[in-house]
Amino acid sequence: MAPLNFTLKDMAGQDVRLAEYVGRPVVLNFWATWCGPCRIEIPWLVDLQARYKDRGLVILGISTDDEPGDLRKFASDFKMNYPVLVGLGQDDLLEAYDAVNLLPITWFVKADGTVSSKGTGLHSKEWLDDQVKALF
Repeated sequence: MAPLNFTLKDMAGQDVRLAEYVGRPVVLNFWATWCGPCRIEIPWLVDLQARYKDRGLVILGISTDDEPGDLRKFASDFKMNYPVLVGLGQDDLLEAYDAVNLLPITWFVKADGTVSSKGTGLHSKEWLDDQVKALF
């Protein structure tokens, strides 16, 4: 089971409880604004969110070490169409999801809370699409 017992802030400072998404397929993408592979992957995640939102998919981008102001500009520049959450200072969360040493790390969680798969580092757009399809 994915550890969904965390509450994070979004870019506007509002609380977001990961447990609110139980019952829906979720992609948790841990990234940072300075991460080159993350910058490559984010447009693919934007595309996946657009294609699968009507099927209930939730993509959550969790920045590991950026301030909210930097995230707002980055999210706007990259046209991120999914919630961007602040992971800065959330060491327990980052450790629970093994998002400490290498980015990006992406977890694919089925609606029942079980982990379908996990990807570390940059993968292809096709690989990400296959992992999302496996959630349904």
